[in-house]
Amino acid sequence: MPKVGIADTTFSRINMGKIAIDELRKNASMQIERYTVPGVKDLPVACKILIEKKKCDIVMALGMPGSQPIDKMCAHEASQGIIQAQLMTNTHIIEVFVHEDEGKDERELAWLMEKRTREHAQNVIKLLFNKDKLEREAGTGQRQGFADVGAIR
Repeated sequence: MPKVGIADTTFSRINMGKIAIDELRKNASMQIERYTVPGVKDLPVACKILIEKKKCDIVMALGMPGSQPIDKMCAHEASQGIIQAQLMTNTHIIEVFVHEDEGKDERELAWLMEKRTREHAQNVIKLLFNKDKLEREAGTGQRQGFADVGAIR
C-alpha cells in the first residue's frame, strides 16, 4: 500500500493538511503520515524527513505564504528547498501554496485554499495509481484552484 506524506504549516489560515487527508481518503486506499511545521521555509526538511525516515512514496507540501514582499521571497526560498529535496530523494513533492493575496476576500481565499488542496490531492492519486490519466491531460491547460484555461488550438 502506498504511503503519502502530508507536510503542512501552522501559518496557514485553514487546515490544509486535514483537507488533503480527507480528499485522499475519500478517493484511494493508502497510508498517510502527517508532519506539521511552523511555516513554509520549514517544509523542505519536513518533506525530506517524510520521505527518508517515514518512507513516504510521495509528499504534499501545503502552505500559505503571506502577501508582503518578504513573504513572496520566503515562498520562493521554500520552493527552491522543496525542489532540492525532490532531487535529493528522487521523489515527487507536490507543492501546494496559496498566497494570501490570491483571493479578493477571505471567503474566496478559503475557497481557493480548499479547492487547490483537493485538486492537488487528486494529482497525487493520479501519480500513484493512474499516470496514464495525467498523460491524457498533458497540454490541456489544467489549473489547480481557479478554472482551467484550456489548450491552445
